[in-house]
Amino acid sequence: MQDTSPTIDTPLSRRNALQLLAAGTATLALPACATTEAGTPAAAPANALPLAGEQRLDAIAWRLLELAPEGATGLGVDTGIHANLRTRLEDRSPAGRARVAETLKADLFAVSSIEPVPGEASLNTSFAVVRSAFATALEGFALPYGDVAVGGWRNTPYVVIQNVGAYLDLPRFLDADHPVKTPEDADAYIARLGQFDGQLDGELVRIRAATDMGLVPPDFLLDRAIAQMTSTIADARADGGGLVASIETRTKGMNGSWASDARRIVASEVVPALERQLAELQRQRGRAKSDPGMRERPHGEEFYAWALRASTTTRVPAAEIHERGLQELADLHARMDPILRSLGYTKGTVGERMAALGTDKRFMFSEGDPGRDEIRAFIRQRIEWVRNQMPRAFRQVVPGNVEVRRLPLSEEPGAPTAYGGAGSKDGTVPGKMWINMRTTDLHRKYDLPTLVHHEAIPGHVWQGEYANRLPLIRSILAFNAYSEGWALYGEQLADELGAYDEDPVGRLGYLQSLAFRACRMVVDTGLHSKGWTREAGVRFFMEKNGNKREEVVNEVDRYCSWPGQACGYKMGHSQIVAQRKRAQDELGAAYDLRDFDQAVVDGGNVPLDVLADNVSAYIAGRKG
Repeated sequence: MQDTSPTIDTPLSRRNALQLLAAGTATLALPACATTEAGTPAAAPANALPLAGEQRLDAIAWRLLELAPEGATGLGVDTGIHANLRTRLEDRSPAGRARVAETLKADLFAVSSIEPVPGEASLNTSFAVVRSAFATALEGFALPYGDVAVGGWRNTPYVVIQNVGAYLDLPRFLDADHPVKTPEDADAYIARLGQFDGQLDGELVRIRAATDMGLVPPDFLLDRAIAQMTSTIADARADGGGLVASIETRTKGMNGSWASDARRIVASEVVPALERQLAELQRQRGRAKSDPGMRERPHGEEFYAWALRASTTTRVPAAEIHERGLQELADLHARMDPILRSLGYTKGTVGERMAALGTDKRFMFSEGDPGRDEIRAFIRQRIEWVRNQMPRAFRQVVPGNVEVRRLPLSEEPGAPTAYGGAGSKDGTVPGKMWINMRTTDLHRKYDLPTLVHHEAIPGHVWQGEYANRLPLIRSILAFNAYSEGWALYGEQLADELGAYDEDPVGRLGYLQSLAFRACRMVVDTGLHSKGWTREAGVRFFMEKNGNKREEVVNEVDRYCSWPGQACGYKMGHSQIVAQRKRAQDELGAAYDLRDFDQAVVDGGNVPLDVLADNVSAYIAGRKG
């Protein structure tokens, strides 16, 4: 057995020693998480849950949140008897991941034999969601490496890379999601900060184990990660950086030593742990090659096949997804062509003409901070407009509580153009649209509206508010094809509600956005199953869809670190649109957009087969 314990220059604390001792046994125990082909555990675990109905769902949810306390804070449920969760962090060591897998195994067994209850559609859907999410995650845990997202989208073979790892996640989380309204909140912040080095060292064990089995990220991803971690370390050395500044700013007016405590923890514990991770990334860099895809890595084909299943919630193979992407791209370009011609862009391919449009200074933002202010104002205006349109698309509207924030500077170089998500279940913490503004040239006035509709309203933030009205487990578990498919459908709704009726260039931006997601299906499968180079992926976007190199280099790198994830967008969107067409055909005059949209969001975030079941129930209900 390989020795996977980290070489640490400073003496081991008792906590770290216990973590590493546990990690040695957990690695051996993990294969016990293997499942049958149907995705159910091969044997009954001893701790199956004895509860029924919604009580069982709540018990499952809290068992997950015990293992991922940051999620409880993000949802705003770390209160009352669960207040201790606000002081804790997820264990990212092998032992911690093994505990997650064992919990999933036990709880999947507990719900695997539950029969649908007549007249309880929401309850039945929730149990179907748990079974699907847990079975898929257990398939991932049976693989020899990687991070498995339980009810999430970020499945990755690499524990730490340019857009993955605690070095990025925790500073952003502590600043944006961990509340500091009372001295107790500040104490909890310090308690969590004091566990950061343990979280980093837990990851380090797994990085080293992966390196030793031959799993090394592409050199260009490592270059980015090394640069970002170097920047993070430099920031932390500068009087504690953002980790200290956040608590210092938010505790002004309170009596306490939180800032000095944070400064001491960062200097004596966090920086050395970051340096240990950096050293391992540099060791990997010495072994790295430029091959971007999983096909060239140990167990890569197996990992990619699973990642596609997790992302799309289907078993459509890579070759078929590739061809679907090409066809969807051709169909969308056929819609873009006449608009381009009407604007005077008549020569060249659609991609070439969209590239020319991208150089038109009328649609650019100013450079530097003046342009960043323009972008913020533009986003606020667009959110206000689309929020006012929502009664035309839904029977019951939610507040659409969203805060627009710039991505942390250390994250921007490796991040996408934007991302977003809902806030707390009680609405006290707003949803967020994170916008990348490392350069204003990332954005155009004709593509930014669609980005807002995708990330905020009617996209991720809007849909997430409906999910937050469902049982707790439904706010935790999500499916990439539904999440991103809905966000693309949100883009489509904005167009249908009049966003671009007087703005043909804006409609081009919307159609280019959909075409961009079709390109993702082609490029992701090209990189991981067809042997494409990184440059081939970049050129495909630029030449076929007219996207800027500055925009798509990060995109292609993202597909290399999150295999399969990019395919879920258009696969999910196409299925939602197909289900809407089915409802229109079957209901005829009884069809109403508001009823369909309400049925889809009220059904919550589901795999695509459960989505079809929910739409069938909606159709049957309308027929009476």
